[in-house]
Amino acid sequence: MKRLFDEPLKKHYDIIIIGGGITGASVAYEAATRGLKVALFEKGDFGEATSAATSKLIHGGLRYLKNMEFGLVRESLLERRNLENIAPNFIYPLPFMIPTYSNLKSNKLILFIGMVLYDLLSFDKGWTWDKTKKLRIHKTISSKLTKRLEPLVLRKKLTGSSIYYDCQNINPERLTLGILNSALANRAEISNYAKVKSFINEENIVKGVKVVDLLNDKEYDFTADLTINCTGPWSDIVLNSASNGNGKEHRIRRSEGIHIITKRICNKHAVLTMTKDGRHVMLMPWRNHSLIGTTDKEYNGNPDDYKVSKQSIQELLDEINENYGAEKLKYNDVQFAYGGMRPLVDDQTEGSYESSRKYEIFDNAKEGLDGLLTVEGGKYTTSRKLADHVMRKVSKKLKRNLGRSVTHKKYLVDSDIRNMESFIKQLVLRYPQFPEATINYVGRNYGLQCHTIFRLAMYDKPLMEVITEDGEILAEVVYVIKKEMAYTLSDILFRRTGIGTLGYPGDKTFNKVVEKAKEYLNWDDKKTQQEIDKVMGIFNLPK
Repeated sequence: MKRLFDEPLKKHYDIIIIGGGITGASVAYEAATRGLKVALFEKGDFGEATSAATSKLIHGGLRYLKNMEFGLVRESLLERRNLENIAPNFIYPLPFMIPTYSNLKSNKLILFIGMVLYDLLSFDKGWTWDKTKKLRIHKTISSKLTKRLEPLVLRKKLTGSSIYYDCQNINPERLTLGILNSALANRAEISNYAKVKSFINEENIVKGVKVVDLLNDKEYDFTADLTINCTGPWSDIVLNSASNGNGKEHRIRRSEGIHIITKRICNKHAVLTMTKDGRHVMLMPWRNHSLIGTTDKEYNGNPDDYKVSKQSIQELLDEINENYGAEKLKYNDVQFAYGGMRPLVDDQTEGSYESSRKYEIFDNAKEGLDGLLTVEGGKYTTSRKLADHVMRKVSKKLKRNLGRSVTHKKYLVDSDIRNMESFIKQLVLRYPQFPEATINYVGRNYGLQCHTIFRLAMYDKPLMEVITEDGEILAEVVYVIKKEMAYTLSDILFRRTGIGTLGYPGDKTFNKVVEKAKEYLNWDDKKTQQEIDKVMGIFNLPK
């Protein structure tokens, strides 16, 4: 990956995209495949906010059936299959268990109707390129078998459970990066740590943006035929800065969602249950731990000030302890916590949990800002389809025939793997120097680039050292610094590798990562300590 500012600078593009989360990344990829000259600017790191604060799922949205949103569910189920196909190293079938009880909210008949509808809407789920990714239809099992498969379920008045399949996204941060890499392969230009300071506004027409390269503290002007605001929870802030106080004040609603990670307390299923207020919470298997989430409540503060609070963690723990029959979780059982905000479109009147994850694409010409589109709402699963809809708007605005989307027909860069299980078996035979856990982790999280990492480790033997329980090696740290625009300790630990995503990895591993970052990024002692302090602020749970 090459950063835009590391290349000879262009001054004009067909479109400029603000925001490097999953929405901005998908729009950049879609636009680049249509032959547009694209620049993308992200003020922090790629995918570090909402796109990294997910439940690590690619799913159809079963709960939206309750709102009769059949179109949204169908679109999500189709996009689930598309992502299984184009990103096979990241997306895997995951069985979900929903226990049923002798009450109205969680009874067998209501759930059965929902399951049948879900199966009907995903009639083509077996049409996967990798046949090992084919999803099964739902089944109903007895209370006895439910308790045997997942002992953590609440047993009082249990009547059985339904098991259905959706998909797990094992690494949303790296999948976002994979989409950006695919945009780069189609000649898009991108940069992290590039803050859009203001718009170039001429007679209420947005002509481009003023950008500060935060790594070098230099300011540049870039012009474009069209600018697209893909900043998620920050979209209203960006939009209001463009209007300079003129016109309608724009506002979006923000929903906070947090997740916690604990020791493994569920087996192979993601176990869902409904709280007293009608909201679902889940315990999911992930990296030999349990991922628990999510909360969903309105957030009214400045998104730049957002942090996971002790209150939010405790509220989630209380819900889990009330709704599951496992050993009661205490605050010190939480190994790691992360959270973020979801943007909800402003015309939704329901509470944040009931609100749809639909999306809107606004032409801001209606508000006196021609040359600017704003994308709001949506969810990770449907980001590719959202980008396709954005291109329809772009085509009209630019008065150019941009053709049809092809992004669902070809693999992402470094994900061209026909059969994942065969691929892993071949890696085990090819690289006997590495433990199978390392082969599994690196092969799945880096796709075809795993070969580069393995060769790097074999060339420099100390980099073969295994530094996490599930097999990560020190070579990953060097690779992501050299090849993937990792400029901070946070980039390395949380968004390029998984070394920090289960919580603090221990002094020995942490110090080795810091040592490599300091060496390859040329940090002095002061800079190194600043990076350590920032990361420890993420690892340490709020008191």
